[in-house]
Amino acid sequence: MKKQGSFVGYVIILILFTTTGYNAFSLQKSPRISNYIIKADLDPDEKIIDGKMTFSWRNPSPDTVSVLQFHMYLNAFKNTESTFWVESGGQLRGKKVNESDSKIWGWIDILKMETEDGRDLSSQISYIHPDDNNENDQTVIEVPLNNPVLPGKTIKLQIKFRSKLPKIFARTGYSDYYFLVGQWFPKIGVYETAGMRYAEKGQWNCHQFHGNSEFYANFSNYEVDITVPKRFIVGATGWLESKIENDDETVTLKYKATDVVDFAWTASPLFQVVEDQWKDVKILVYLQPEHAYLADRHTQSVKAALAYFDENLGKYPYSTITIVDPPVKGAGSAGMEYPSFITAGSFWGMPDEVRLIEDVTIHEFGHNYFMGILATNEFEEAWLDEGFNTYFETRIMNHAYGVKTSLIGFRKFHIGDGESQRFGYTGMNNPKIAEIFRYAWQYPHGGYGNMSYNKTATMLMTLEGLVGSETMDKIMKTYFERWKFKHPCATDFIDIVNEIVKKEHGEKFGKDMNWYFDQVLYGSDVCDYKLGSIRNKKVKPPRGIHEVNGKKMTFKSDEYDNEMFESKVIVYRLGEVIMPVEVLVHFENGDEILETWDGVSRTKEFSYEQPEEVVWAMVDPDEKIKLDINMMNNGITTEPVKVTSWKYAAKFLFFLQNIMQTLSLLT
Repeated sequence: MKKQGSFVGYVIILILFTTTGYNAFSLQKSPRISNYIIKADLDPDEKIIDGKMTFSWRNPSPDTVSVLQFHMYLNAFKNTESTFWVESGGQLRGKKVNESDSKIWGWIDILKMETEDGRDLSSQISYIHPDDNNENDQTVIEVPLNNPVLPGKTIKLQIKFRSKLPKIFARTGYSDYYFLVGQWFPKIGVYETAGMRYAEKGQWNCHQFHGNSEFYANFSNYEVDITVPKRFIVGATGWLESKIENDDETVTLKYKATDVVDFAWTASPLFQVVEDQWKDVKILVYLQPEHAYLADRHTQSVKAALAYFDENLGKYPYSTITIVDPPVKGAGSAGMEYPSFITAGSFWGMPDEVRLIEDVTIHEFGHNYFMGILATNEFEEAWLDEGFNTYFETRIMNHAYGVKTSLIGFRKFHIGDGESQRFGYTGMNNPKIAEIFRYAWQYPHGGYGNMSYNKTATMLMTLEGLVGSETMDKIMKTYFERWKFKHPCATDFIDIVNEIVKKEHGEKFGKDMNWYFDQVLYGSDVCDYKLGSIRNKKVKPPRGIHEVNGKKMTFKSDEYDNEMFESKVIVYRLGEVIMPVEVLVHFENGDEILETWDGVSRTKEFSYEQPEEVVWAMVDPDEKIKLDINMMNNGITTEPVKVTSWKYAAKFLFFLQNIMQTLSLLT
């Protein structure tokens, strides 16, 4: 009877789920602060989107909120006086546009905004400049409310808007009849309650569009109807619910997305769509016709990422992942991320051993976790997204394609992704240019990418080296599970590091790991340990007259019965950053001693007296301290060695870093 009852119960549940349209992906995962119902009509000739938006926002705080703030991102492309243009000079990732080209300009206008009861708020809208004194910037608006939003209550608005897309050079826009439509509608800022991130009291966090920064938004639900001419093929965030053919030679595609921080879409008459599946996730690849043969490289790499994240961080919570392959003329939109929707990049004739396609696909997919699910503030803490994502990119690439061959995998010439990321930091002209922890637009003399991506990834690799891979995995899994869908900040992560490290290692590294982050996150000093010298000296017997038991004895022997050597290994700390380090000492007979040193003093001497000489010694033999700015000075040998090819690999890494930035592959 028990078994029968269980079976009957199972059948009843199954019937209820199927008859009520139950979908596992409809279960609420986030606070869903805001909701957007948008009807968008694309005019592909004029490059204009006419939009109607039913919008609602729930006040998550105990405050009475009397104003709303919205992002108007497309106005960054309105003229040369926007903050984005002033800071960037009209370029992104090395691509600079011709300001005399009238097609490069884009904008967004709110034509009408009214409340649920019909009160028109349009005349109350004003542009504000929360980050600078640029009165010409129009990327943030403020809307005073006649009826403030009480704690826990919801306001509903009807918004009519028009968006003119710019010619693509910076993430969004068009190239001929290819459209990548991102940051295209009025998007509410984040109201941070007291105690959330760094907020001491309730406040709007709604930054202007800057030259370096990306985005920060609430978790929301989206229902978006996209109307385009019938010849266009459309892909978007979320999943396609229905497709309706209209009488005027257009088609309307209805998309839904839940628990996401943004909504983007693409359209082109040339796309070839390849479908694949990983467990319960549908993979959609929108390819340029000339790149159709590269479909497997996209699908296999995203499957590798899905599997790795699923095992090592957490479950991917969405039912789809859409990958867009932009045309060459639209390369400014390559390497970009939105929830369940990424743009990658393909190049004709690229050999399988050069894994830039895989690298970009894995990198951009990873943003779904750090930008999308954890949803950190990319304006203020870009490193929490870009750097964490780059760290996991290196892990996935190394796991899938080999530690030393993951990026370039020719038999006689190979480079790992981790090596490439480390070199992006250590190979800088000035690795002290800035600390990691600063607002994304506050790198006036460069270093944003090197710090937010490369140094942060290297910082996390070093942390893993110090505490061990098992402890690092526990740190990352705890961080993800505890803070998914909650907008964590730096201190939230550091608190978890301290908690897990103390649990796993006691006070081996001190009472906490704050000393580490104070130096490498909040500071700009560099780490550099050097094996200074090896000195082997034959021990000579004593000579002359000595007192032995009250008698004068003369030592005449020139040799001991057994030859002995006094050896000294000298290590230097050249940098300001202090790390616990290991030193491996290798003797002539093959014996080895692994020394540990707190790394505090400027020099450290290790002394030995034994029959064998020291042949070589190495600081940090397992390369745990990836932040060490110069690993070429970490070892010394007393024997002649052959010149290695590393110096040539280093030059190539420098070349590769610049190529990848120039081709706009990573973001």
